[in-house]
Amino acid sequence: VAGILIVSSRLKWLPQLGLGNATLDAQHRALLDQCEALAGCVAEANDARFDEVLRGLMTLAREHFDAEEALLGRAGYPEMEALRNEREEFEYLAAEIITTENFDRQELETFLSLWWSGHILGSVGKQRTFLERLPAA
Repeated sequence: VAGILIVSSRLKWLPQLGLGNATLDAQHRALLDQCEALAGCVAEANDARFDEVLRGLMTLAREHFDAEEALLGRAGYPEMEALRNEREEFEYLAAEIITTENFDRQELETFLSLWWSGHILGSVGKQRTFLERLPAA
């Protein structure tokens, strides 16, 4: 699925990335928006704003993983263990690696943009069919 356009680590949401679930689609768009905001902070050399946006992105990430696990669990998603492993990987990275003590802000922004792009593209291929089984909210 070609879907996310990355230009100098800047991201753009494209409709074919949608999972057909309003909650997860809105969260995915918001996560990409947060990555885009990080890129803007890097371009402006606004370290204080970068740190604020990064904290918001991490909060949104936790909310997203909670919603994703709950919805996919209800939909009978067979790869729940892999989903939990992905979450654990991200939480480890967020707690131990994704810090301004370990990397400069440009590196963090690039890493997060690529990580979330991969997550979203992987979700489309694996999760859409299962989410379509859920009754409309």
